Amino acid sequence: MTERWKPHVTVAAVIERDGRYLLVEEHTPDGLRLNNPAGHLDPGERPEDGCAREALEETAHHFTPTALVGLYLTHAAATPAQPQGITYLRLAFSGELGTFEAGRALDSGIVRTVWMTLDEVRASAPSHRTPVLLQCVLDHHAGRRYPLDLVYTHPSAVYARR
Repeated sequence: MTERWKPHVTVAAVIERDGRYLLVEEHTPDGLRLNNPAGHLDPGERPEDGCAREALEETAHHFTPTALVGLYLTHAAATPAQPQGITYLRLAFSGELGTFEAGRALDSGIVRTVWMTLDEVRASAPSHRTPVLLQCVLDHHAGRRYPLDLVYTHPSAVYARR
């Protein structure tokens, strides 16, 4: 093998309020899909900061990560654009839902936000963007919370975006 394997790092917010989970419905190459508020970690960004940014961009809600729910590795099937497929490493965080910015435009591709019960999340599994969405929610529901300092970001990895 001449090419080094590099998984794509993503961050996801697992947001629960009154027994309902906040998901986004988004356009994907496979049609409309549900996902946690999530996205790629940007260069120079700490994972918890990336999670807060993605939650705001996709839901218009401020979000403060307070715990790591888990780390999730998954592989997306091959496509013509990605003949080897893509492996993703997701860091999922729980936290505090903050203020809502009414009128804030959501990220391109996001159609709407939806609040779903655990049973509704389970029932909607065929329309999940990633197979780990349900596992993130199940782990949150089971009470899995790990300290944020479990994910250490060395200062050399945090820098101003160019």
